[in-house]
Amino acid sequence: MCTYITEMVATEGSGKGADGWFKLTETSVYFDHPVHAPAEHTLNIDFRNPGEGAGARVAVELTAETARELATAILRTLDQVPEGLL
Repeated sequence: MCTYITEMVATEGSGKGADGWFKLTETSVYFDHPVHAPAEHTLNIDFRNPGEGAGARVAVELTAETARELATAILRTLDQVPEGLL
């Protein structure tokens, strides 16, 4: 079953694709059937810059457990950054 659950996030950063580094402008986060991961459903994250064409995209497909662990690790890491660096 498709959930159609999708969040779009304006993004500042860089991604590395097949043609090298490119500026990121948006991130799409959605829960759906994966293209490649061996799971029924995954949390899919597409870091991209549509203005630079289809090649300006980095995609990941994560199990729900891995996605939650990653989100926790990101927050834990950011919580440890010294004041003034963020």
